[in-house]
Amino acid sequence: MAPLGLIPTKAHSPSPSAHVVTHLILLLLCVSFVAGQNSCSWYGRAGSLPVIRVDPSGHSGNFTTVQSAIDSVPENNQHWVCIYVKEGIYREKVQIPLSKPFIILKGRGKRKTEIVWNDHETIAQSPTFTSLADNIIVKSMSFRNSYNNPLNQNPRTPAVAAMISGDKSYFYRVGFWGLQDTLWDVQGRHYFERCSIQGAVDFIFGSGQSIYEGCAIQVLGNALEPGLPGYITAQGRESHHETNGFVFKHCNVFGFGSTLLGRPWRRYARVLFYYSNFTTVVEPRGWDAWGYVGDEGELRFAEYGCYGPGADVSKRVSWVNKLDTSSVEKLTSLSFIDSDGWLANAPF
Repeated sequence: MAPLGLIPTKAHSPSPSAHVVTHLILLLLCVSFVAGQNSCSWYGRAGSLPVIRVDPSGHSGNFTTVQSAIDSVPENNQHWVCIYVKEGIYREKVQIPLSKPFIILKGRGKRKTEIVWNDHETIAQSPTFTSLADNIIVKSMSFRNSYNNPLNQNPRTPAVAAMISGDKSYFYRVGFWGLQDTLWDVQGRHYFERCSIQGAVDFIFGSGQSIYEGCAIQVLGNALEPGLPGYITAQGRESHHETNGFVFKHCNVFGFGSTLLGRPWRRYARVLFYYSNFTTVVEPRGWDAWGYVGDEGELRFAEYGCYGPGADVSKRVSWVNKLDTSSVEKLTSLSFIDSDGWLANAPF
């Protein structure tokens, strides 16, 4: 089919030069498409970005490890730079330091580009991936703490796959694989879109101000002792004045064993599940007050419009919150994490 606007008619057939132009346009479009699939080319506001390539074989990259590529970015970087990570399993710990903002990490897919390590001494020391800087984008890759995941004979213990503490961080189609304390959403405004998060105990925890949209939340309750439920969230809001909280929009909660939606890490914990699918993995009581029994009135745990066999609220704990429409709209709007437009101005 001829490109729109270049369809020949009986009254006016294109000249040979027009055919050349048409073929050049198609060639450029094909090159742009391939570049977008296999590198870090973004077009539009940001133009084409500088690219650092990582290839574990050393054949077609600037570096063979992800950390060495990050180390090559100048201190106090002020311009977006993309690190394109080829498929492979990278057995290394990776950290983006506070002094290196505006980095994009782009892999070939959650199941193709994977960073793996297995520390487990403390939650601060154990993360496979640590992001401390502001303005970070991660796309199409995964982070695994392999101490307990895949399931093995090691005793279950906190072993963090990713620790995110910088502000204005965006994760798209990223996998976080662990068992206990998988994703430490420490602080700052974060957007997790179409990500996969796996674990059994407190596997999304911290004091981040975050929206998880269209994410797959997989419960590995079969790794726990019989009869012991898991916990998806352990949120850490410490006062009524803090704006942070976890919002799950249009997510899918599934897996093995049984789980509660959350328990509080701090006294004023705030978590909302919005129009999400709950399979039977979700326990009927839904939530646990943990160390704050007697102070349940300070907790902000809520569900709105959720569906599926695990979404029956008739047996939920009596103190679960009933949010009005206005409160739900404020929490689920992107303005909850993007009042200053950082997402709108990002190069994607």
